[in-house]
Amino acid sequence: MYADEETIRRILRDGGDTWAVVGLSNNRSRAAHHVAEVLQRFGKRVVPVHPKAEPVHGEKGYASLADIPFPVDVVDVFVNSDLAGAVADEAVAVGARAVWFQLGVIDPEAYDRTRAAGLDMVMDRCPAIEIPALPA
Repeated sequence: MYADEETIRRILRDGGDTWAVVGLSNNRSRAAHHVAEVLQRFGKRVVPVHPKAEPVHGEKGYASLADIPFPVDVVDVFVNSDLAGAVADEAVAVGARAVWFQLGVIDPEAYDRTRAAGLDMVMDRCPAIEIPALPA
């Protein structure tokens, strides 16, 4: 309902290669850690965004999207649904091109606001599942 195949393809193929992953830390047991590895394998630059601002997968970390000193194409969100809307609003504010809410991250109002701001958005899907399934 909140992710059509055309939007998924557009984000993964044409949405740009710099992905800020909100909630990414060095905790290898977290899904964000694995998803970031997959994105890197498919040529995406992964920028960790976490309060600790620690480096992950060879990339410098930042405490917030606003702290990133270069353009971000896609914001991949690994926070609880009740916090995700604020992250989507921040993605709009920093000029991201798209927002991706991970599996289980659902906020229909944030989806509507983000789309109304002109960004592509996918909700309740995982790019690590979608990107390998893209047709060649």
